Amino acid sequence: MSYLIRTAKPTDMKEVLGLIQELAVFENEPYAVEITEEDLIRDGFEGDAFKCFVAEKEARIVGIALVYPRYSTWKGVALHLEDLIVTQSLRGSGIGSALLKQVVDYAKELGVKRVSWDVLDWNEPAISFYEAKGAKVLRDWDVVQLDEQGIKNFK
Repeated sequence: MSYLIRTAKPTDMKEVLGLIQELAVFENEPYAVEITEEDLIRDGFEGDAFKCFVAEKEARIVGIALVYPRYSTWKGVALHLEDLIVTQSLRGSGIGSALLKQVVDYAKELGVKRVSWDVLDWNEPAISFYEAKGAKVLRDWDVVQLDEQGIKNFK
């Protein structure tokens, strides 16, 4: 299988958004994606909200890893992996491993103390993949969020 892992460009964001939408469908949240291609370009390239790596095969984006800086009060500078996505037809082909390696190499380059990410508790293939790579899945933690409406209504 021939593919290239590289840093994303603004012109990749249409296909990146398509993969984000594919993930939302996989995670049973098909209508949850609110961002646009323009948001991704603005936030990732005109701003510095995130860095994105892509897997390209035959001039098509077939996988992404999107990361951003984070700070741990226990460890110091960290990196958050927001999404690692490989198009469904190519899962198991090594692209996910290559993207995760790119993220880890980037983390080493930055000198961060930790890379962290979330995984749905029912996504056993992903959990097994991450554990096989040496990641520790913290099953006793729950993700807590305030969505846009929750922020507006906060008391």
